[in-house]
Amino acid sequence: MSLAGLDEDEDTFAPLIKTTPRRAIWLGINLLTAILASSVINMFQETIDKVVALAVLMPIVASMGGVAGSQTLTVVIRGMALGKIGPANRHWLLNREMLSGCINGMIWATALGLITSWWFNDITMSFIIALATLINLMTAAIGGTLLPSILKRCGIDPALAGGVALTTLTDVVGFLSFLGLATLFYS
Repeated sequence: MSLAGLDEDEDTFAPLIKTTPRRAIWLGINLLTAILASSVINMFQETIDKVVALAVLMPIVASMGGVAGSQTLTVVIRGMALGKIGPANRHWLLNREMLSGCINGMIWATALGLITSWWFNDITMSFIIALATLINLMTAAIGGTLLPSILKRCGIDPALAGGVALTTLTDVVGFLSFLGLATLFYS
């Protein structure tokens, strides 16, 4: 438990009076970060008004990044808790996760590009969503690998705060890359 940054009172069977406020704080932080992600979307309102398909597709980019990042985050936090991640293998782990993110990014960007081309009959939109997906899956891999160590160094429990931090990162980068590229191509 100490490897995970927890003490005896913060385990699975902690009293409700201790668990609820601790989680409520992170839910409040999540609300603020969700507002941040929404403000990124709002910056591109004019582009969304012109190309309605963007509103249909943008949750896909964010979701793909969120799931990919959560997978990496879970592996890294578990490795930290078990004492398997240290200075000797951090660089190797980051490289592996970046390569995995790149490969999965290319696979799913291609699939999503083809689906989008078929669905909306728009090659430009296909390219935009494919590139945004690749960018977000790479961001998710890097964020999911680095955030737990950063949070731990800041004295914040990565198991509790990692999901909030990673969701913010992948939502903001996903929306910014997708809507930013759309603005470049459709303006």
